Amino acid sequence: MREQGRGYRLFTRRRVLQGAGLVALSGATTGAYATGIEPFRQIVTRYAIRPNPAAPWPAGLSLRIAVLTDIHACDPWMSLERIAGIVDATNALGADLVVLVGDFMVGQRYVTRVIPAAEWAPVLGRLAAPLGVYAVLGNHDWWEDPEALRRGGGPTAAGTALMRNGIRLLSNEVVPLATKAGPVWLAGLEDQLALLPPARRHGHKRVGLDDLPATLAAVPDGAPMILLAHEPDIFAQVPARVALTLSGHTHGGQIRLFGWSPVVPSRYPRRFVYGHVREASDLVISGGLGLSIAPIRFGVPPEIVVVELGADATV
Repeated sequence: MREQGRGYRLFTRRRVLQGAGLVALSGATTGAYATGIEPFRQIVTRYAIRPNPAAPWPAGLSLRIAVLTDIHACDPWMSLERIAGIVDATNALGADLVVLVGDFMVGQRYVTRVIPAAEWAPVLGRLAAPLGVYAVLGNHDWWEDPEALRRGGGPTAAGTALMRNGIRLLSNEVVPLATKAGPVWLAGLEDQLALLPPARRHGHKRVGLDDLPATLAAVPDGAPMILLAHEPDIFAQVPARVALTLSGHTHGGQIRLFGWSPVVPSRYPRRFVYGHVREASDLVISGGLGLSIAPIRFGVPPEIVVVELGADATV
């Protein structure tokens, strides 16, 4: 179902707390659940997707992809112990491929300790899959890195830490995955909001570092392809030749009431919110694992996403 939104609506403290107020109105018990229980839950959400006919995909090939996003490492909400548990749970899923779709760095002030990349990256470095572990950066991986913002480019602390711990970082880059049916190309887009904070302070529009045309052009014509992009908004420009786009960023709104999210950080706040979206091709938006702006989740528990992608999958 497609519904175009207007304007780019970031998570702001005021907006999220307004959403939290809606939860609080339903009673103190619900509010306590949204701050003390649901943020610490963990579920596995599964999707089975058959690529659209316009997307080249090898006959008989099925890939199991585990997706982690929006970890936002910090105490007490996303401790090293909790990240280790997420890693163990992901490794137990038997995925062919593990992808991390950005926002490793803290994204809020309500913390007892910011966990530096040098501590959380070695834990994530224990992730393993036959086709490898790959990552892209998210907006907070840039916004929480003053030196990278000052330079207007990488390397970032998050990206460097990931690479040092055996996780391949893709920044407008592609890599062929050696499947039993031949190469499937994995493309990773740089963040679409990377340089937003300094741009806003100077009254200019947002500045992303993404380059979708150049990234897709690096994939051979007619080759099967999967795209990683932290923010799902780029999906409006993704051609049908891309079998699947995997994103995070929205946290599913972080507060979701009867399938409706009052605040969605997207230019398309009713179109790209959460879950499986089928348009020209297919998009899966994970609700993520951590917290941004305010320490509250309601109706969208932290999740590890597993996508079964292949001709035999049942949509």
